[in-house]
Amino acid sequence: MAVAEELVQITPELLKEHGLTQEEYDKIKGFLKRDPTITELGIYSVMWSEHCSYKNSRPLLKLFPTSGDRLLVKAGEENAGVIDIGEGWAISFKVESHNHPSAIEPFQGAATGVGGILRDIFTMGARPLALMDSLRFGDMNKKQVKGLLTGVVSGIAHYGNCIGIPTVGGELFFDESYDANPLVNVFCLGIVPHERVMRGAAGGVGNPVFYVGATTGRDGIHGATFASEDLTEESEKKRPNVQIGDPFLEKLLMEACLELYETDALIGIQDMGAAGLTCSTCETAARGGAGIEIDVDLVPRRETGMTPYEVMLSESQERMLFICKQGREEEVIAIFKKWDLEVAQIGFVTDDKMVRVKDKGEIVAEVPALSLTDDAPLYHREDKEPENLKELQSFDFNTLKEPVDVAASFKQVLSSLNIASKRWVYQQYDHMVRTNTVLLPGSDASVVYLKEPKKYVAMSMDGNSRYSLLNPERGGKISVAESGRNVVCSGATPLAVTDNLNFGNPYRPEVFWQMKQAVIGMAEACRVFDTPVVGGNVSLYNENPSGPVDPTPVIGMVGLIENKDFITSSWFQNEGDVVIALGENKEELGGSEYIKEVFNKKVGNAPEIDLAFEKQIQDFTLDVIHNNWVESAHDCADGGLAITLAESCFHPKTKWGVSIELPAAQTRTDALLFGESQSRIVLSASPEKAEKILALAKEKGVPAQKIGTVTQENFEIKVDSKEVITEKTENLFQLWNKSLEEKIK
Repeated sequence: MAVAEELVQITPELLKEHGLTQEEYDKIKGFLKRDPTITELGIYSVMWSEHCSYKNSRPLLKLFPTSGDRLLVKAGEENAGVIDIGEGWAISFKVESHNHPSAIEPFQGAATGVGGILRDIFTMGARPLALMDSLRFGDMNKKQVKGLLTGVVSGIAHYGNCIGIPTVGGELFFDESYDANPLVNVFCLGIVPHERVMRGAAGGVGNPVFYVGATTGRDGIHGATFASEDLTEESEKKRPNVQIGDPFLEKLLMEACLELYETDALIGIQDMGAAGLTCSTCETAARGGAGIEIDVDLVPRRETGMTPYEVMLSESQERMLFICKQGREEEVIAIFKKWDLEVAQIGFVTDDKMVRVKDKGEIVAEVPALSLTDDAPLYHREDKEPENLKELQSFDFNTLKEPVDVAASFKQVLSSLNIASKRWVYQQYDHMVRTNTVLLPGSDASVVYLKEPKKYVAMSMDGNSRYSLLNPERGGKISVAESGRNVVCSGATPLAVTDNLNFGNPYRPEVFWQMKQAVIGMAEACRVFDTPVVGGNVSLYNENPSGPVDPTPVIGMVGLIENKDFITSSWFQNEGDVVIALGENKEELGGSEYIKEVFNKKVGNAPEIDLAFEKQIQDFTLDVIHNNWVESAHDCADGGLAITLAESCFHPKTKWGVSIELPAAQTRTDALLFGESQSRIVLSASPEKAEKILALAKEKGVPAQKIGTVTQENFEIKVDSKEVITEKTENLFQLWNKSLEEKIK
């Protein structure tokens, strides 16, 4: 069928504006057997962007393990993965990024990131239960960075609080590499009965296609391509590419969708996220092996004079696409009208596997659906180890003079922004709404109660960019291991992960090498821990005029707790309890918070990690927790053993003291206290239960050592019988608790 829209002259400048190469344009002409219209060019540009097609990362993503006994929906099949948790119930979860929009318009960029991840989850038929975030910002001494932080946190709080979904935890990290390019990764988890898991596939020739939700405007046009290019000084001009969110409308949309799922009128569903109406039509058609025909003249709009190009590429928020059964139209419309939502039938399913777009009956685009999805370009980029990496890894820490006053260094690290309390952030979030939150922000993992199956789910987000800078393969492994360790310390058995790969420009061989090595490490760790990847996000081109951000793979780990008695926090509970250190302290300073904070260096190699040993430590910890022998469990990570012990004392209701005695350091005292060797966990238990833990550890060959006892008010650490740190816990708590808040003022 002939295309009616007038052809435009395709110039190199026009291709560049659309983020397409000449080779890609030639491939488009091959699919169409002609030159594209301007609307078709726009459709290909957004669908073949890195953000939508993963054209530079798909070969690497195939390295991830994506199968498992509990998987009901695998990675890449739908908007989010779905995991069976027994008794006919499942959980759906995913993490997404909104980095570039948040750099340009932090409040709306972050807010719409929350809205987008919520839609990914309730599109699967699941009711969202909890949100988490993983945030990275630059040097807080810079006014611009403070503005980015306050804007992003406000945006997340606004959207989550208004829609009534608790933000129950996450992580916040500061490093100068993120000065003008913050990372805003948002996670959501929901619950769904097996029989109500929804699919985003079109089917049934003649079945009607419905548009539901907010009206369409010009906000967000080319948002997907904007997210697939470097941030530059010109990026500020692209502020219109940032969408505007309405959480109250999303609440109505979510409830209407959940009500519709209770009927059998629905064939397929897709949210209009990146690439808007374009993505939702072509993906549902491709998944269903069908075609879709729509008329943009029927799309509800809030602006006049919009062209088909603008309607198809708009990323206005709070919109969904539905394919319903013929004859059920009035029933579907009635549900959405009940919730006071805009709804319009804009097209129907065809059998020709084409996405056909009309405007007042005239064809403006006619494209093979698979050419936009499965047949998108795929690249194998050059990778090259950074030239300075070996030099960084081989740094001699003996050239750094060990501080005379270790206690002063301890306080400096304790009050550093990466260690200090994040209360300023999470107090802005309503983390108790819906009354499912069991373990509040501040512990190793967050725990929510699933009221229907009467089970508990633990969630953690983790990633260490310094480790990934110094040794990306180890950094990838550690991101999985530490997230798993956090979940285990809460009493949960790890089930699966979602990931967010935040890297710079993949055309830089050094950047692509970092991503490749990180994925190799993450994939290996996921296999060892039997935690398949159920989905996630790739965010590339995280660069600013000064260069790329540090490589930042982030892992969201989910675990299951069958028994309420197993729920464990990271805080000491009782005076007189014995403190036990599991694992081995290798006194490794590479990439540590201590070296960065005290000496302002990112040097050395990332800590070693033996995945089999890590699994042994985690399994042992779960065993003793499930035996009800443990009062608290806290993973030893950023800041090392001394910081782990201090954080364990900072119970939300009671500030405990601790008396610790450590043997002499193998190398230097600061490495003993602040080194970040992996596979370590600090437990506390009653004296009677502690003996059982130590005996079982000896039997199973797990390194375990009694290092002290919980006391009432003083924090004391002795090394080789010499006092190195002595302070009232309350004083340390005040230092730790106020540091971030004071920096923001």
